[in-house]
Amino acid sequence: MEQLSRQAQDGEIELAYVDEAGFSLAPPVRSAWTLRGKTHKAEPQKSGRLNVMGALFSSGGLYLSGTWGTMTALTFAGFLSRLLLQTSKPLVVVVDNASIHAAKAVSALFRLPEFKRLTLYFLPPYSPELNRIEILWHKIKYEWLPFRKYTRSELVDALDGIQAGFGKQYLLTFC
Repeated sequence: MEQLSRQAQDGEIELAYVDEAGFSLAPPVRSAWTLRGKTHKAEPQKSGRLNVMGALFSSGGLYLSGTWGTMTALTFAGFLSRLLLQTSKPLVVVVDNASIHAAKAVSALFRLPEFKRLTLYFLPPYSPELNRIEILWHKIKYEWLPFRKYTRSELVDALDGIQAGFGKQYLLTFC
């Protein structure tokens, strides 16, 4: 991983930290209080969930793509093809060991000529701290997105705004 970071710093490759995250229309109840002697009762609320694939580039860029459906290997394969359009350099994509990342639909892509400059780098199991995009998801969910209920279009607009303002209004630094 250290060698990949050096290659990215030297401009030889583009390194993209990739992962998925889910965003609910209604935020989770983080805490509650009840008067002593009273029974606490909370009604569950069913809300929509926007599943987002994201790529945090070593060059400082951010690319997000969302779906209201389930993330599948085909969704991931399409995301990879769009990532290749973001750079002309060899692209190394850092991913965890989720089943959609190693599925047959994804490995079949590497037989296509346009995917010759793409490499998947799988992190060791149970090591989310090695994927820089995990820090981004935390920032978005707990600092950058206001804690409130959203409509579908409001949530999409809020995430689009974060993507558009990334590097200017929304900053992420690593030591």
